[in-house]
Amino acid sequence: MLVDLLKKRDETGLRLLYDYYSQALFGVIFRIIPDQEMAEDLLQDVFVKIWKNIDSYDAGKGRLYTWLLNIARNTAIDATRSKSFRDSGQIQSIEDNVYSVDRKHNSVTGVDHIGLSKVLDQLKPEQRQLIDLLYFGGYTQSEVAEELSIPLGTVKTRVKAAMTRLRQLLQGG
Repeated sequence: MLVDLLKKRDETGLRLLYDYYSQALFGVIFRIIPDQEMAEDLLQDVFVKIWKNIDSYDAGKGRLYTWLLNIARNTAIDATRSKSFRDSGQIQSIEDNVYSVDRKHNSVTGVDHIGLSKVLDQLKPEQRQLIDLLYFGGYTQSEVAEELSIPLGTVKTRVKAAMTRLRQLLQGG
């Protein structure tokens, strides 16, 4: 229903999308770019991209939330790679960015409000760490391998196992 509204360019769909997902998407962006104003600007950019590209969403390839998360994550990562971001001196150490929990903005509840936090807590700790780094921290698999000092193949195997387990958990298993 929501996707249908968006594809029909119904602004009600955009308002619903924002109400349902803005907090979670902001949390993802803010973990990558821990600057309130910049993260808010990027969130706006994310919703514009979603609005313009909703026709490219294919429910057969994955859930809407996953598609939205990827847009938010990629937008934030692209911003960190921009010359203006690098010149602004906003880059922080990876540990500060990934492992800090922003209590002021409560970005963790962005995941909580859709129940995903409880599902993620059911993963093995090493699987949860990979998911946090990859999907909420903005890391690539190669960067995770380097950060954790494990082979890239091991990262890929563990991520596949984690995603399989998440699928089972989300389907009630």
